Amino acid sequence: MPAAVLHVDGVYPWHRWFMARIHDVVFDCRHPASLARFWAAALDDYDVAPYDEAELARLRGIGIDDPEDDPTVLVEAPAGISPRLFFQLGPEPTTAKNRVHLDLRCDDVDTELDRLSALGALVLAEYDSHVVLADPEGNEFCLSRRSG
Repeated sequence: MPAAVLHVDGVYPWHRWFMARIHDVVFDCRHPASLARFWAAALDDYDVAPYDEAELARLRGIGIDDPEDDPTVLVEAPAGISPRLFFQLGPEPTTAKNRVHLDLRCDDVDTELDRLSALGALVLAEYDSHVVLADPEGNEFCLSRRSG
């Protein structure tokens, strides 16, 4: 039997089919629809997933007549781009620094800060390498200049 060939990162090529991959980043929040809209607007090529008739019927089946009251809202990019962002109802507010956050990059930090602030982000701290912001529900994220 021939020896198995290792991929350059030390993993057998067939092993990649079994490895975990990020599918969703999930946010617990007080109002999923509005926070989903913030992040869809904040991120390039991301949109709130559309509500088709089947999804509207599912919501009606759990007593929800308006998608604005949906307890679970998905934000996604075009096919093949990941991760998706998923917003789910969580009644308690953010009370401390979140332990996981998104790092965003852009070409023009000042212009992007103005745009994100207009969407409802709040600047928390500015450093030489990045800016720390909070989304409308207080979840922290960072913004830095795209390198090279």
